Amino acid sequence: MVNYLTTQMHMPLTKAANTVTNFGGTASLSPLLGAFMADAYAGRFWTITIASIIYTVGMISLTVSAVLPQLRPPPCDHNQVCQEADGGQLAILYISLLLGALGSGGIRPCVVAFGADQFDESDPKQNTKTWSYFNWYYFVMGASILVAVTVLVYIQDNIGWGWGLGIPTIAMFLSVITFVIGYPLYRHLDPAGSPFTRLAQVLVAACKKRKVPMVSDPRLLYQNDELDDPISIGGKLLHTNHMKFLDKAAIVVEEDELKSPNLWRISTVHRVEELKSVIRMGPIWAAGILLITAYSQQNTFSLSQAKTMNRHLSKSFEIPAASMSVFTMVPMLLTIVFYDRVFIPLARKVTGLDRGITFLHRMGIGFVISILATFVAGFVELKRKKAAFAYGLLNQPHTMIPISVFWLVPQYSLHGIAEAFMSIGHLEFFYDQAPESMRSTAAALFWTAISAGNYLSTLLVSLVHKFSAGTNGSNWLPDDNLNQGKLENFYWLITLLQVANLIYYLWCAKIYTFKPIQVKGKDGAESEGKGVELAIRV
Repeated sequence: MVNYLTTQMHMPLTKAANTVTNFGGTASLSPLLGAFMADAYAGRFWTITIASIIYTVGMISLTVSAVLPQLRPPPCDHNQVCQEADGGQLAILYISLLLGALGSGGIRPCVVAFGADQFDESDPKQNTKTWSYFNWYYFVMGASILVAVTVLVYIQDNIGWGWGLGIPTIAMFLSVITFVIGYPLYRHLDPAGSPFTRLAQVLVAACKKRKVPMVSDPRLLYQNDELDDPISIGGKLLHTNHMKFLDKAAIVVEEDELKSPNLWRISTVHRVEELKSVIRMGPIWAAGILLITAYSQQNTFSLSQAKTMNRHLSKSFEIPAASMSVFTMVPMLLTIVFYDRVFIPLARKVTGLDRGITFLHRMGIGFVISILATFVAGFVELKRKKAAFAYGLLNQPHTMIPISVFWLVPQYSLHGIAEAFMSIGHLEFFYDQAPESMRSTAAALFWTAISAGNYLSTLLVSLVHKFSAGTNGSNWLPDDNLNQGKLENFYWLITLLQVANLIYYLWCAKIYTFKPIQVKGKDGAESEGKGVELAIRV
């Protein structure tokens, strides 16, 4: 997308980078709306269907803008002053991106949850497969991105953006039809009402009873199985001793009518624990933001680095700069396969856990690898600029520097490996630890972390660009000549921020309490305990 904005819409690099990260942020924030609609009213199937149609319309609009010359500025050579897109052309572009972002809002949180819904958690044989589903869901998603950054990028660079955008538009249209046709085959779970309303009810009830003395025995708190059955099909949450103020929402007083309870005055233990679970997830959610900020640089500044380097595999074939993401996707896919087929069986022998290691350990490994990725990236940028200086190309930003683009492979690969550990672990964490009736919302939390990471990247780029500007026109992140910048300092700044974030995450993981849940098996028997991981439910 950065390539399209800079070469076709003639945006400055910083503006294009911020447009991409803003779009990515919006596309990752909108899942909150889609998740709310799915969990509260429409259900996951219909939310996915409607959102896919909206997304397809956005793709059609973007394709049309790439095909019709009047919807983009006239082409120009590198030696010319290029005319930027006017207001009308930018309006079409932004509307297309907005439709895509809204469509993503319904697709992203619901697809992963809808797929996991196909496994019956009350069946032990199916329940143990759920954690493997997340690995292969992410594998398929990564494989599709791999096709996009190879085949589609080649088409965009060598045939045209019309076909480059038209082919995925056609594929999206066909996928919507295929998905709808499969309706009778799916396992459908009914929406259980607004989860945000239930959370608000607990908070209001606790505030109303803030002066009521706490009961001595938690078993005296309000329970209503009939009321909670629609939102606890897979199991009922058990009382925990944390955040005791919220327990006041479940204290029964004389004014409470238990036969037809006013849920703004009294809540069940299960509903109180729903709110506690969401609050407990907050710190772990926040820890994932900075990794996305680091990862997002691949689509902006790392891409700009690649465009200045020697990308020829032979005299006649040159790797498109946008295809460098293949060196992220391939290591990520290989890591997922290795993790699922080799690492888990070996780790299982040591830990005794069906999943090998918990998702918190998995995320921690990803954080460490991401730190290494940005640390290495700074040294690679120094080597690129050293080559530019040696050949007298510091003032020629559009001239190829005779240094192989494969110097960028380590940072791309490390980011891919980090994503295989951290992002999938993050997704597993949200699905497993969220209340059952909020799993679309939980998946949306995963995407909102990505959104926050993209927005943080925009803020960080803007601040660094502003405060690193010198009186002589120098800048860490220059708009038009990366050779004159100090991108390595920017990478190392992100590295330091990630080190601090890792320390914060380790503290959060150490004090985190897994949600306790009581599950009914298919034979109706109940078991209690603390759910420590996705494969072991109690």
